[in-house]
Amino acid sequence: MDKIPVIVVCGPTAGGKTALGVALAKALDGEVISADSMQVYRRLDVGTAKPDAAERRGIPHHMIDVAEPTESYSVARYCAEASVAVKGVYDRGRLPIVVGGTGLYIDNLMAATDFSSPEGDEELRWELGKIAEEEGPLRLHEMLRELDPEEARRIHPNNVKRVIRAIELVKTTGESRADINRKSRRPSPYRQVRLMMDWPREELYSRIDHRVDMMIENGLEAEVRRELLPIRDRAPTAGQAIGYKEMLEYFDGLVSFEQAVENIKRASRRYAKRQLTWFGRGPELNRIAPGSFDEAIKIIEKNNIL
Repeated sequence: MDKIPVIVVCGPTAGGKTALGVALAKALDGEVISADSMQVYRRLDVGTAKPDAAERRGIPHHMIDVAEPTESYSVARYCAEASVAVKGVYDRGRLPIVVGGTGLYIDNLMAATDFSSPEGDEELRWELGKIAEEEGPLRLHEMLRELDPEEARRIHPNNVKRVIRAIELVKTTGESRADINRKSRRPSPYRQVRLMMDWPREELYSRIDHRVDMMIENGLEAEVRRELLPIRDRAPTAGQAIGYKEMLEYFDGLVSFEQAVENIKRASRRYAKRQLTWFGRGPELNRIAPGSFDEAIKIIEKNNIL
């Protein structure tokens, strides 16, 4: 079966991914599949920099507003849903364009990672729990070391829950975690080309600061007050996102409003740095100058995506 062609527009926050993705979709008859771990949440629009109707320019966007803020959205769920979206776009005769800055989502989607896990054994789990309780976690860790030395080196003896799960996995499957992980790597159904706009660091940081200022102007404080404050105890993931976490600290009286804004800018800059590191060490990345639409098209053609 021919592999599905996919353009991936990735990179740091405030790096112009949305605009480039939409421009490519307009020019190449494509649709956008978002790869942003926070834009999946409904009604959290300002703090996630969710593209509005004007920014989308009539281009269909998938994987936005697919979960409630109280849900703990996982990479496994994202990959399951996004892969359906990508195939749907392709089956309609259009070009899938994955756009976002969540590297974990992009890498696992493109690799078609298999997140299925063998069923557990509740009785065995209970027995292992009793051993930990009666003989201590070190005895349990010793059991794991005999069954799967490699996994034992990765898990601290005091992390009893993970030790139990690791032992349970070997006992129920007869295979080590490494063997299971190797088998989960299946051929990817995609052929991709990755694009990232290569901003000078100081210019990127200036764009980030400006974006945060615009979030404040567009009502981030009101959004947090309206959407997150009433459910903060039931929205652990959304409540820890950059922008929301700092605003909640302001509402708790831990920092001034001005300090909260500065904290958002600082956290965003640090996040951008981590994103640059992540994408830089992944599959071949084509760095293009900001605004170089023609260069992007040439790279896409060179990689036989069209």
